Amino acid sequence: MKRRAVLGIGGLAAAAAAVGFPAKQRFDHAVAEARGRIAAPTRLASTRFGMVQWAEAGHGPPVLMLHGTGGGFDQGLLFARRLSGAGWRVIAPSRFGYLSSEFPADPSPAHQADALADLLDALAIDRIPVIGGSAGALSAIEFAIRHPERCEALVTLVPAAFAPDRPPMRPNALGAAIMRYGLQSDFLFWAGMTLAEGRMIGTLLATDPALVQAASPEERARAGEILRSILPVSARARGLLNDALHAGNPTPQELTAIAAPTLAISLEDDRFLTLDAARHIAQTVPGAKLLSYATGGHIWIGHDAEIFAEIDAYLRQA
Repeated sequence: MKRRAVLGIGGLAAAAAAVGFPAKQRFDHAVAEARGRIAAPTRLASTRFGMVQWAEAGHGPPVLMLHGTGGGFDQGLLFARRLSGAGWRVIAPSRFGYLSSEFPADPSPAHQADALADLLDALAIDRIPVIGGSAGALSAIEFAIRHPERCEALVTLVPAAFAPDRPPMRPNALGAAIMRYGLQSDFLFWAGMTLAEGRMIGTLLATDPALVQAASPEERARAGEILRSILPVSARARGLLNDALHAGNPTPQELTAIAAPTLAISLEDDRFLTLDAARHIAQTVPGAKLLSYATGGHIWIGHDAEIFAEIDAYLRQA
């Protein structure tokens, strides 16, 4: 299977190369667009683990949005754009190894949480609600544990966190090949995204591609935007590999130590099985609430407006 996956990636690259100059133009345009997106105005904050990049959108009370695997500040702003449009000041850092954030010797979720506290010091923010999406939930949980006096509320969205009796989330043959080869080449990643979008959605975004195809035009566009936002993958590779290490087989966290109001959200058909983790969080954190849906996959197709309306209401109440 691994050999077939590697050959499949090679076949995608060969197919893209075979169409010649038009493909080169499309690739150059896609990368230029991606680099333009990450060249948006951002700032760097000095932390005990090096520089951390962040950006913000919206006005109002602040909320910290931590992106998932393959993301960066841009994915954080994308995920939380309904909040920035609803009267929140969304602060979105790039986690360790993503884009312009440094990669320390020990890039653990616990150290990321401490770096976030340093970021808040730089922003003169004492307390803030924190949302962690996918692998970003690990750092959000650690922030709530390690800095309880600064965490007003915790939201874990499709959390790639520990769940009892759940096997490690090992990538399939295609996923392993993408991790090994695709992360070293923006062109290979673009070729896969262009010529096998459905398989990339199913593998990297852990969502049934048929569900995406049957969704509204707005939701189909959002899925495509999330996938495209991984480019340039070369600028996210270290963070992505670090997330694969920590989120692929997450260790238990001291959930009973969390004092902040906590909301855990997931979907039954998430191929990363994050509903197991969301249930564990809701059952273990004192007073936590669980919000779950039958379908939607890891990128909550069909529920974006509903989920962020729930988050908005929960944070205002908290």
